[in-house]
Amino acid sequence: MRCSLLVFSIIVLSILSLPALAQNEASPKAQERITKEVRHELLMLPYLTTFDNLAYKVNGYDVTLVGQVVNPVLKSDAEKAVKRIEGVEKVDNQIEVLPVSPMDDGLRRRLFRAIYGYPPLQRYAMPVIKPIRIIVKNGNVTLEGVVDSESDKNMVTIRAKGVPDVFSVTNNLTVVKS
Repeated sequence: MRCSLLVFSIIVLSILSLPALAQNEASPKAQERITKEVRHELLMLPYLTTFDNLAYKVNGYDVTLVGQVVNPVLKSDAEKAVKRIEGVEKVDNQIEVLPVSPMDDGLRRRLFRAIYGYPPLQRYAMPVIKPIRIIVKNGNVTLEGVVDSESDKNMVTIRAKGVPDVFSVTNNLTVVKS
């Protein structure tokens, strides 16, 4: 009798816990909504500049933030903004704060002028949120974002490599066909 009562209670508990397990998985529609809202919140951060790169991954109701930022406040602001989104249960903030360096700051300004000031690339300077992100860490440059053509991607690389004091250039730009 005791054994059957124990088995019955285990079965009841496992049946009752199934809905709780199912609730942790987000529907595709909920995940799409969270993805859109995370993107929006990150783009609206007040200290986001061309020299910051924020990316994210949504897995159910969990969000992982990655990228690099110059200003440490941006890292915490990004996490706070994403935590406020309805439905987000957990935020894993893996954003790297770039080291403070006057040399890197000067390099960022020179790279900005070399890329966005070059007449064939000036159309990328028009939007408020620039499509080409310039990440500088200890003299090493990483280019993130989007461009319209393979020739623009190559031109950005050439312009970046032509800036004095650049040790290396990694071009992660994506070509988006309009």
